[in-house]
Amino acid sequence: MVGYDPEAKCVSAVEAAAAGSASGFVTRVLVSPLDVVKIRFQLQIEQLSSRSPGAKYHGILQAVQRIFQEEGLRAFWKGHVPAQLLSVGYGAVQFMAFESLTKLVHNVTSYNARDSFVHFVCGGLAACTATVAVQPVDTLRTRFAAQGEPKIYCSLRHAVVTMYQTEGPWTFYRGLTPTIIAIFPYAGLQFSSYNILQQFSAWVIPAEGEKGGNVKNLVCGSCAGIISKTLTYPFDLFKKRLQVGGFEHARAAFGQVRMYRGLLDCMRQILQEEGPGGFFKGLSPSLLKAALSTGLIFFWYELFCSLLCTLKSTDSTTRKEG
Repeated sequence: MVGYDPEAKCVSAVEAAAAGSASGFVTRVLVSPLDVVKIRFQLQIEQLSSRSPGAKYHGILQAVQRIFQEEGLRAFWKGHVPAQLLSVGYGAVQFMAFESLTKLVHNVTSYNARDSFVHFVCGGLAACTATVAVQPVDTLRTRFAAQGEPKIYCSLRHAVVTMYQTEGPWTFYRGLTPTIIAIFPYAGLQFSSYNILQQFSAWVIPAEGEKGGNVKNLVCGSCAGIISKTLTYPFDLFKKRLQVGGFEHARAAFGQVRMYRGLLDCMRQILQEEGPGGFFKGLSPSLLKAALSTGLIFFWYELFCSLLCTLKSTDSTTRKEG
């Protein structure tokens, strides 16, 4: 169902956008707590260890407990409104672009639209398109998830106005360079790995019918998420560090802060001060999130597409009978 299939012309680009939005919305609600923990880890300068003096967070369970004690349950959904705008918008643009691109490849080239290499390239291009479209919302989401108490931004509107007036319009695109560099291989690996795993599962467990289809989609999506996230993780960390530039005063309660002049300076400072391991801070909650979110995204997307196909089929049958 993911990607254009000439043998099953069922989902249009608009319907793919609707299914992508719905899957993004549901998934964001479920994985938001892990996202908040991941961002806190990524932005911490101190080592993620109880032996590191001044380190606020040491591990996932300790971070969850501390955030809950200091900020309450709602803290795990900090920045949820911009995060939902991000997920809904990103899901719509990404899946619509992916379906359109794979269809274009099938119609104007000799490549098979179901080929894994085609899914890699089209998945990467679709994600780049979606990233540029929603980058301002992603920056807002990161700022909300990163701020401590007392809050710097009281509302989404207040954040937009304050950032625009104090930092200018380009602040909404902080971290775009590492994002684009990372998102192409990340999304490409997601779609191609998912495609390969689906083909492999069909070969290992042939024709089991539709009974285990949803579980298979969830497992294949989760594995694809782990593979792609592990290989491209450092660029996600660079993006988060750059997105909170000019926001250092709100980070004082969390420990040390740093100012970076750009992507290369960010990489240099992290390597010098935090070592190679600094590039993978927050990897554990990120992998958990990647496994859950990617698995759920593909699971819900396939499910919503199937529902749309069923509704169209039922409607067509009703019209014929009428």
